[in-house]
Amino acid sequence: MAKITLDNLAHSYLPNPTGEADYALKELNHDWEDGAAYALLGSSGCGKSTLLNIISGLLNPSQGRILFDGQDVTDAPTAERNIAQVFQFPVVYDTMTVRDNLAFPLRNRGRDEAYVAERVQDVARMIGMEAELDRKARGLTADAKQKISLGRGMVRKDVNALLFDEPLTVIDPHMKWELRTQLKSLHHEFGHTMIYVTHDQTEALTFADKVVVMYDGRVVQIGTPEELFERPEHTFVGYFIGSPGMNVIPARVDGRQAYVNGSSLDLGQGYGPLEGKVEIGVRPEFARLSDSEGLPVNIRRVEDVGRHKIVRADFFGNDINIIAGEGEEIGADKTRVVFDPAHINVYANDWRVQGEAA
Repeated sequence: MAKITLDNLAHSYLPNPTGEADYALKELNHDWEDGAAYALLGSSGCGKSTLLNIISGLLNPSQGRILFDGQDVTDAPTAERNIAQVFQFPVVYDTMTVRDNLAFPLRNRGRDEAYVAERVQDVARMIGMEAELDRKARGLTADAKQKISLGRGMVRKDVNALLFDEPLTVIDPHMKWELRTQLKSLHHEFGHTMIYVTHDQTEALTFADKVVVMYDGRVVQIGTPEELFERPEHTFVGYFIGSPGMNVIPARVDGRQAYVNGSSLDLGQGYGPLEGKVEIGVRPEFARLSDSEGLPVNIRRVEDVGRHKIVRADFFGNDINIIAGEGEEIGADKTRVVFDPAHINVYANDWRVQGEAA
């Protein structure tokens, strides 16, 4: 296990980058705590896999350093970093049995056969492949092969870090849930530093202690699932986390009042003068319909998703979503919306602004 430090790190795939826009990975400084489980979350092309490949040594950064427990490994090859990496698509030895595939990393490091046999049996049980241990990998399905890849990544207890690059893409939905649970259990049992790349917020939020949200090559927020939900530091985080995502509404902010199309609402906190693009962000869970208070809203449709209802509405020309209770009646008189002031975030040029208690 190791503490991983990213020092002034950035990367461009161009030979002579001239500006920030040329960098696939914008400048980043961060410590990945020893023994923590992180998820790198973002849409395709945001820089997640680039960052993971730099940490693993598959890619040399254009600038900056990677340190493991304070030791500079920027130029060290992957084999010397003592990491295990599981890729998006299965990487297995087709001519070997499942048993020999799982045993390979241990035998390659000279572990005795009694330990190898015990550890292989433990990992096979984790991934649900005890019955296939003596089958050749060649005849297995893609999701079975990916389970072998996951198992081979987990079989060593002494690695500095376990890196997962969207490893459950080819796994069926039910097995995804089981394997996420097994990975979480493995982390609790052995305390490996784990970094898990995904574009699936459910995977990220259920797996990680802390989620690293990336957007356009930049880390826009690192936090617990609760922090990402309650206080999105960037409008992208609000949009990307949650289903539906946060409502983002253009507004003018003056002190503790926000003005939308001339109508005002209380922000609960005061704000100084703001420049540029100013918006308020309210999650659908913190908006409610009313027949007598709040601001006017025009309901377009109601979607009953079982646990609750999602109200799709027009709010001064902006599309917004409101979460209503499963048993809540939504009649024609519900023509207004109320936002909880304690859960309204204010943004200037997409970044959250800290308010001051009045």
